Amino acid sequence: MAQPIKMVRKNVDTEEMKKEQALDNLRDELADKDEALFKIMQLIGELNDSGILEAANSLLSAKEKVAGILLGQVSRKPITNLINNLMEASALLTELNPESTNKIVGSMKSGLQKAQEDVETNKKVGVFELMKALNDPDINRALRFGMGFLKGLGQGLKD
Repeated sequence: MAQPIKMVRKNVDTEEMKKEQALDNLRDELADKDEALFKIMQLIGELNDSGILEAANSLLSAKEKVAGILLGQVSRKPITNLINNLMEASALLTELNPESTNKIVGSMKSGLQKAQEDVETNKKVGVFELMKALNDPDINRALRFGMGFLKGLGQGLKD
């Protein structure tokens, strides 16, 4: 009869064997990804040549100081006002109809071009010319739009 097993031998990898296995795995990965590795090396070389790599290293080594400066700058009143205004403007923009906004912006562009042309003529505007302009449908449309805008603005300011 066979001898009973009294002891179980466990193969324990030594530290040397673990390192060898890790190097083999790394070598296989490098061989598979040689093109990507080459591109990364080129990128790092360009960053180093331009000085960006050194600046990034300096920035990382002084991260506590940089974070303190950044936090101090962001917490200033003008910056917090800017952030609050941007949030309010973005809320307003999400409520507006894109077609209407596009039409208004296009109309403003046309109006600015026409205004620039008229300013360059250096022609004086008289009272009778203003009265006659009220009969122009384009001017009348713009005045009606402006009056409606002012009416809504005034109502909004009352609340």
